[in-house]
Amino acid sequence: MSRPGRPVNWALPELIEAAVRAGTPELAAETDRRLTDRSQASGTDWALGVAARSHALLVDDERANDLYTEAIERLAGTRVAVELARAHLLYGEWLRRQPRRLDARKELRIAHEMFTNFGMEAFAERARVELQATGERARKRAVESLDQLTPAGVTHRPARGTGKHQQRDRCPAFISPSTVEYHLRKAFRKLDIKSRTQLADRLR
Repeated sequence: MSRPGRPVNWALPELIEAAVRAGTPELAAETDRRLTDRSQASGTDWALGVAARSHALLVDDERANDLYTEAIERLAGTRVAVELARAHLLYGEWLRRQPRRLDARKELRIAHEMFTNFGMEAFAERARVELQATGERARKRAVESLDQLTPAGVTHRPARGTGKHQQRDRCPAFISPSTVEYHLRKAFRKLDIKSRTQLADRLR
């Protein structure tokens, strides 16, 4: 059963992007129609933002610019920060191909920074390569640093305050609580612990 306010199938945006990259426009268009119908029925900024971002992949003219802008504006007001980062990345890739290199660099820098902080190495590398293609060299940051938002980075923060809200307040503004919880669960499994209190004791 789907969560209220979100498209029934989270895989639709992934399928659209994959179909576009694979050169199967019929599949992309059909999936886009399904996603559009479901996002309009939902009416949330999350659903409409993802739908706008996905539809932008299917158009070649200035409509794509408007759709990417809409997607970023809508997703910026949600807690699903990863989807916002992907919107910046796709918009930056599109701008580079126009070519609008200066505009592309702005979007790609944001995407690279966000994905690096999330510890999402593949997406961060994709943004870095795109930045290089604009003529700008992006530094390849190590994600193992405890000051970054990887499982290590997230688990290090609660050592100075074990409460959920204390930890969230120390994270960058674009990090959602669900992202923090995701990394904490991974860390708990690796350390064979079940609570933030145990985590703080382990890190002291």
